[in-house]
Amino acid sequence: MKQATILVTGGAGYIGSHVVLQLRARGERVVVLDDLSRGFRQSVLDTPLVVGQVGDRETVLKVLREHGVDTVMHFAAYTIVPESVREPLKYYGNNTCSTRALLQCCVEAGVKNFVFSSTAAVYGIPADGVAAESSPTAPINPYGTSKLMSEWMLRDVSAASDLKHVALRYFNVAGSDSQCRIGQATPKATLLVKVACEAVVGKRPHVSIFGTDYATPDGTGIRDYIHVEDLATAHLNALDYLRGGGTSTILNVGYGHGYSVREVLRSVERVSGERLQIVEEPRRAGDPPGLVARADRIRQELGWKPRLDDLDTIVRTALAWERRLLREPWA
Repeated sequence: MKQATILVTGGAGYIGSHVVLQLRARGERVVVLDDLSRGFRQSVLDTPLVVGQVGDRETVLKVLREHGVDTVMHFAAYTIVPESVREPLKYYGNNTCSTRALLQCCVEAGVKNFVFSSTAAVYGIPADGVAAESSPTAPINPYGTSKLMSEWMLRDVSAASDLKHVALRYFNVAGSDSQCRIGQATPKATLLVKVACEAVVGKRPHVSIFGTDYATPDGTGIRDYIHVEDLATAHLNALDYLRGGGTSTILNVGYGHGYSVREVLRSVERVSGERLQIVEEPRRAGDPPGLVARADRIRQELGWKPRLDDLDTIVRTALAWERRLLREPWA
């Protein structure tokens, strides 16, 4: 019997490419769909790549049928919170409407399993800064809302069809492939660890701290930083869970503890041996003061076992990637 194929949308992007790498390493058949607007052809290595839009039903149906796809892992989305505040319709169009088109194609083509890249931004500002899957969803920016709307569609489609899903709510993703083969190459990135590492290698003159007056121990925002390789592994665990007959579910993916902005910057200075030029700026629209995962369920339900839960390790891999990009820039 021919092995079924996994379609990875947005597989040329930061997180999707790391998932593709792990899928290929264990012998899965994979095809990537990416419009390359924010992803990079180099990041898929030798994985088959279809350049196209997730919202293009004709293209998606053709890929699903020609490749015998039984599982979709959906990463294709815009992810920059401040941009979503400035351009909300851009986010609802790309993140929500395109997901609706993709889901319709999946139902028509008989796709069985769907793993969705969601976000902790669906929680908004939890009262104590900690979010469990049962916490109220109250996003404070269009990015979070666009993802929550997609979760609702998945819930309803799964109830009305044979499609099963796992929605993974990411916390703050950071770091790069430990072998330095791929990483985040997005211009003008906003993820703190990457921004700070870019400053170390001279790509930025300084690092900004947006908000120093939050009700946190040092006044700066606290986040649950998770290594991208551990996050990628969670997707493979989700795939195994669905293949094993698991029911549709939503799970947090985080380590369950947080670091402040200042703690992250100290780690970057410690790992690099360089002093950062730090500029303190006002709070940024759409940012909660603290957001940390309650992440027991993913360990229990998927058997997820993170290997890289160490801030300096996360920074070390991110810095190695920035140094590689300095030598070998990606277009």
